[in-house]
Amino acid sequence: MYSKAKIAGHPLHPMLVAFPIAFYVATLAGYGVYALTLDAFWFRMGLVANVAAVATAVLAAIPGFIDWAFGVPRGTPAKATGLMHMLLQVGALTLFTVDAGLQWGQWASAVPHVGVSVILAGVGVVLTTAGGALGWKMVGTHHVGVDLTVAQERLEPGANASEPGPRPVAGGQRAQGASVA
Repeated sequence: MYSKAKIAGHPLHPMLVAFPIAFYVATLAGYGVYALTLDAFWFRMGLVANVAAVATAVLAAIPGFIDWAFGVPRGTPAKATGLMHMLLQVGALTLFTVDAGLQWGQWASAVPHVGVSVILAGVGVVLTTAGGALGWKMVGTHHVGVDLTVAQERLEPGANASEPGPRPVAGGQRAQGASVA
């Protein structure tokens, strides 16, 4: 509906957000396991995930900002929800950027220190989760990025008779035994 950054009609931002989310969680897991085991492999895995998280979050943020700034109408609940979503995600990105900067110089260290990194990554994952809930609200409630014309065509009686599924009958009720797909 409002998405401006698309490929073949599909919004880019929702396609890209899975990468930083996965890398954020991997960062927390890597630093957390390292803190428990002191096995340097886990520290390095966490640091690589941290850098990848920052890079992919910036990549995902660009089409997200374009959609919010140029596609979501001003003064709407969707605009306010999008702003809160963006602020939480920028907060998480900031924490993970600081975290990567703190750990970068410890790559070759025999016993890197990660206490603060576990905390930063944990808070970052919480912010990302809260921001993700608002991102889903943008789609599920405000229908940002949803082509409602296609959805409406599928809901209208006889819009496409070749598609399987329940067909409304007189009075707007489903035929008996029809299920909701």
